[in-house]
Amino acid sequence: MNATKRLEIFRRLAAAMPAPTTELEYETPFQLLVAVALSAQATDKSVNLATRRLFPLAPTPDAMLALGEEGLMEHIKTIGLFRTKAKNVIATCRLLLERHNGEVPQTREALEALPGVGRKTANVVLNTAFGQPTIAVDTHIFRVANRTRLAPGKTPLAVELALEKVIPATYKQDAHHWLILHGRYTCKARKPDCGACVIADLCEYPDKTADSPPPL
Repeated sequence: MNATKRLEIFRRLAAAMPAPTTELEYETPFQLLVAVALSAQATDKSVNLATRRLFPLAPTPDAMLALGEEGLMEHIKTIGLFRTKAKNVIATCRLLLERHNGEVPQTREALEALPGVGRKTANVVLNTAFGQPTIAVDTHIFRVANRTRLAPGKTPLAVELALEKVIPATYKQDAHHWLILHGRYTCKARKPDCGACVIADLCEYPDKTADSPPPL
């Protein structure tokens, strides 16, 4: 895919979604960090249902720590892997208080040093909470980048690095959200909705659904 196509892809996504953001519900960087950690192998909808009850009771690291693992599990038991997630969140709260004065750090290295926080979670927090132009490659972005040929790669890290190289600077801040939302609602895993896709004529996917417009 050439640079002209890539530029037009992001121009159209920006026009279609002028103010993209995460669908996770949160009020502070700490709450976002917890929500993203809980969202691994779970839907944003299921996480939001749990955090709507959890965050009013434990909105800060010290309040969350006071719940303890057992108390936290009661609030997130509807989410997959809730036992492991509760253990990691409580350990993270302890480290935030011990090392960062209860604040969420603003570097990838410090974030990845927290229990259960990997590169994707760190990138989401850096982008969404702190406005850094990071790309968090989840299953949706991985699929869209490869399917469209926007930034092919065999691993999430390979796709992330490829996207960093090819996304026009003007669009880097919001690219993460555009691609996730496009993958979640249009370029879906089982059957992409090519007929409703604003970039169908730019996409290089060879097996477009029959009602899609012809490629350029």
